[in-house]
Amino acid sequence: MSPLVFLRQLRHDRQLRDPDFRRFWFSSILTNFGAQITLLALPICAALLLHATPAEMGGLAAVGSLPFLLFGLPTGVLLERSRRLPVMLGSDAMVALSLASIPLAWWQGWLSIHWVYAVQFVIGTGYVVGGGAEQVFLTFLVGREGLIDAQAKFGATESASRLLGPGIAGLLVQALGAPFAILCNVGGFAVSIWNLRQIRKQEPAPHPPQSHLLRDMLDGLSFVWRHPTLRLLAWVSACWHLLFYGYTALYVLFATRVLGMSPGMMGTAQMLGGVGVFVASMLLKPLTKRFGSGATTVIGLCASAIGFVLMPAIPHELFGSPTASAVAYAIVVFWLDCGALLFFLPYLALRQRVTPDALLGRMTSTMRFLTVATAPLGAAGAGMLGEHFGVRGGLGFVAAGAILLTVGTLLGTRLRHVKD
Repeated sequence: MSPLVFLRQLRHDRQLRDPDFRRFWFSSILTNFGAQITLLALPICAALLLHATPAEMGGLAAVGSLPFLLFGLPTGVLLERSRRLPVMLGSDAMVALSLASIPLAWWQGWLSIHWVYAVQFVIGTGYVVGGGAEQVFLTFLVGREGLIDAQAKFGATESASRLLGPGIAGLLVQALGAPFAILCNVGGFAVSIWNLRQIRKQEPAPHPPQSHLLRDMLDGLSFVWRHPTLRLLAWVSACWHLLFYGYTALYVLFATRVLGMSPGMMGTAQMLGGVGVFVASMLLKPLTKRFGSGATTVIGLCASAIGFVLMPAIPHELFGSPTASAVAYAIVVFWLDCGALLFFLPYLALRQRVTPDALLGRMTSTMRFLTVATAPLGAAGAGMLGEHFGVRGGLGFVAAGAILLTVGTLLGTRLRHVKD
């Protein structure tokens, strides 16, 4: 497809003619780019400036996922009892203030691993609350029939942020230092908050609560557990997040200490992951159209498993060259990111499409609770394994788990047969 044809299609796209959707999408772009800076800079603060051990890096990843366990269920019920846009604004403001404390603490000499833990916890809380509100608000903006198209657009812009963001983040960390590079993300949040406040479309007033908070939480759990498709998605996604957060706990240490990559080189290598996200966003619609959302989710699971398996196999100097090892690292990140997006986006769209409007908030929070509740265990466990068997050994355990999950999903579940 030529660029002119692509631009002509964009001009006639119904969603892009909606100014509120454009504002929402623009804020997503800002926060996606900013997230790339934080995803690289915050672990580097811990690994290089504070000399964190593998167990401490596992603790950092575990703390970031802990809010899913603590706040996941009540968040969904509260989202159904309030308008989502104010929740998103408050969440973004909370995360921005916590990030701004990192350079301040470093400048004053206060920064410690526990300070970074606290900031990571606030970021995780913002993702649980604000991220849940964003998913439900997107359904409100585009309707159920527009979810796949909207998710494809968000996937394309996420691919751009993954393509350019890590390189920019690496250069900023190299030039300014990790703490002050995070300030760029704070600025992005400020612009995003101003932009979201310009959205004019009014959500309908939430219905007054007719039952107790605990009762609504139990109803959400019951709905997900009794729905065969949602229950299956919850099991598979919980196991995948266990592995992914184990990988997240160790990949910065693997790149910097085992492969000897600088922050700039690591950021540049991570850019190829953006190509993987872009390829996945282009494949998403044709794959789901031909095979259905369930089979596409399984394809993404298999592709991400390839990344998990290949990562610990990269030698320190491939063919006697550290540059070749960095290239191999970039290729593996491509596979992992491509697979992760192909796994995650059809999974999100499928669970939204099978849920009634009245239960969307509770379903979203319940699924996030059930699927990411395993993440602290995966992160802390990988950190402890890395402490005892080395960083490469810890990633080897993640790879073994990925093989078991892929085989079990293919042979032991009906996920690949689930249609839209």
